[in-house]
Amino acid sequence: MNLYEELCKDYRFREGLHTCINCGTCTAICPAAEFYRYDPRKIVDIVQRKNEGEIEALLKSDTIWYCGECMSCSTRCPRTNTPGLVIMALRAMSIRHGYFTASEKGRQVYPLTKMLTGNILNYGYCVYPETFDWKYHQESGPVFKWHLEHLKDDFERIGANYQGTGPGVLRKIPQADRDELKAIFDETGATDQINLVEMCSKAKAEEMGMTMEEYRKHTLEYNSGNDFDK
Repeated sequence: MNLYEELCKDYRFREGLHTCINCGTCTAICPAAEFYRYDPRKIVDIVQRKNEGEIEALLKSDTIWYCGECMSCSTRCPRTNTPGLVIMALRAMSIRHGYFTASEKGRQVYPLTKMLTGNILNYGYCVYPETFDWKYHQESGPVFKWHLEHLKDDFERIGANYQGTGPGVLRKIPQADRDELKAIFDETGATDQINLVEMCSKAKAEEMGMTMEEYRKHTLEYNSGNDFDK
């Protein structure tokens, strides 16, 4: 099976691409295209050409990782295409083939997977205060740093049930519920994808001569500066 045939099996691709006329409306409405070197019209054009080499290059590029998946493209397309869904299918394929480690932005899949899925499975939340490390996100500013240092006091003042039992914002999610989340991950293939991201990232870290912690730090902090239009 070639890459295009594999892509056609993804329901997101089938739902997202019907009869593109290459008008560029998706690019005109796209928030990412306003700032990044990113053009959803060109991505759809590449896919429609069915050229294996071009599709593989796309899967190994930074390009497919600029999309914010806001689906603004879906609201304007005169032919009801959704390039954002095509991007989602391409991202999944890039991970399946291990191509995501070939690009700067693709390598960021590793720390995001570790943080977000780790939070979901361990705490029941996608974003969790205890795991937000300010040294990796200094753009959040000194006020947020102070907040992280005074979590319990701050949450108590606003009435959150932080790490408490029973109802309330940021309450502790029971283990039985987290076990159910883990079962959903296992059944849907998410666990296999997490393991694949880990395996491919370890191989890339070895190739780059880094430990996994060094690799994680590098993927979060390194910026080549080639992402934006000048």
